[in-house]
Amino acid sequence: MDQEDRIALFLDYENLALGVRDHHGGRAFDLRPIADALAERGRVVVRRAYADWSYFDEDRRMLTRSHVELIEIPQRMGASRKNAADIKMAVDAVELAFEREYISTFVIGTGDSDFTPLVHKLRELNKRVIGVGVENSTSALLPPACDEFLFYDRLEGVEVPPAAGRRGRAARPAGTGAPPPAERPAGPPTELPAEAAPAAEEAARDVDTLAVLVAQTVAGMQGSSSGEVTASGLKRTLLRKDPTFSESDYGFRTFGELLRHLAGHNVIELAAGPAKGDPEVSLPERGDREVAFALLRSVVVDLAGEGGAAALSGLKDQLRRARPDFSEKKLGYRSFLQFCKAAATSGAVELRWSAEAEDYLLTPQTA
Repeated sequence: MDQEDRIALFLDYENLALGVRDHHGGRAFDLRPIADALAERGRVVVRRAYADWSYFDEDRRMLTRSHVELIEIPQRMGASRKNAADIKMAVDAVELAFEREYISTFVIGTGDSDFTPLVHKLRELNKRVIGVGVENSTSALLPPACDEFLFYDRLEGVEVPPAAGRRGRAARPAGTGAPPPAERPAGPPTELPAEAAPAAEEAARDVDTLAVLVAQTVAGMQGSSSGEVTASGLKRTLLRKDPTFSESDYGFRTFGELLRHLAGHNVIELAAGPAKGDPEVSLPERGDREVAFALLRSVVVDLAGEGGAAALSGLKDQLRRARPDFSEKKLGYRSFLQFCKAAATSGAVELRWSAEAEDYLLTPQTA
């Protein structure tokens, strides 16, 4: 138990409850999905919810059964109840951060950007901050400030009405919160294939984008550190880049399943890591890279001819005509120029800057 994170949960209850009511077809807020998600991340030792409870009388019993301490912020004539609750919650969180050093993680349940300074202060105090909010009522300023952000709508056990649309990632494969077929609006049978095809294409594009993100992240971690890149370290880095990242949004049950999928498509390689269940992640040193370098050389030969040279500008389009799925980013390169420099280093082509052409010129490597 000493290795577990100690978690303090603070809920801006009015923001969450009204967000669920307004965007989930009038349904009531349920704490259980949040509690289950936090149980996977550590031991919750503090649970507090702030509101004028005369407005949420029916919710008291549900929260009390979950051992949540209800902090009463009564509404007074002519006073701002919302500001009073926000200030009280922020003061209590900072006070707890100083008084309870063993608490390593603070969970702030709200979508209100007014809590962004609180998040920054807690992180200054070396606390990990997880945000929780309803997707359509969460300010765009709040998630990037957190170490991790959980959208209530995407948590396991939350039933989202079919009419409630997603922002951002439009397609979510079955099993990741998409409504079952029986709940989807009925339509003429002839329309279903036309609707299903764009959804499948969108899901494929999402996974393709994810492959690029993972490859670039691994390449950056390998370049900035002499140590190995582990799966746990990679997940933490992805969350730092995008606190809303979740492998379940792409149809994977676990991060390990996602990595195995990418390894099966030669985006990354997996090897035994320093701990069981935490494999080492690296980019392929051979295979797809050598094939890509050979493709580049063949295209340069076709364009340059005998003793000629091919300009870098427009070369990527030529590669994609020969191989439509070509992407230097999937191979871990941040730009096409970086990919060409790597190909030159490997001996596939020669690369030089031409002041006359004001462009890089590539020629086939001579033996």
